[in-house]
Amino acid sequence: MIYAYIILKIQCCNVFLLKFKFLNIMFKTNEYFDGKVKSVAFQTSECPATVGVMAKGEYEFGTSSVEFMTVTSGTLTVLLPNETEWKTYKSGETFIVQKDVKFKVKAENDTSYLCLYK
Repeated sequence: MIYAYIILKIQCCNVFLLKFKFLNIMFKTNEYFDGKVKSVAFQTSECPATVGVMAKGEYEFGTSSVEFMTVTSGTLTVLLPNETEWKTYKSGETFIVQKDVKFKVKAENDTSYLCLYK
């Protein structure tokens, strides 16, 4: 039996330990924007998720489900659909993107995130 551990820092310095038990399961890796955005997909006990990193830059993503995106290191400045102003999210902060829309993000530095798909 193999165990994988992922530790994520969440708002107010709370630390969560997510423990995943798996047998013969491979993680799916994703790469976008010429390798400037990479993620690893996995299944939590509640929903599909990815943990990833973005290099400094500006990106546009599309959604196929509701996404709960938590910045785990660094900052992301986000322009959500139907919004006119960008909003900055710091480590531990979460924003929600609705299904079947496009949104833009700016990473001023290398930034990591957790995305839950519901």
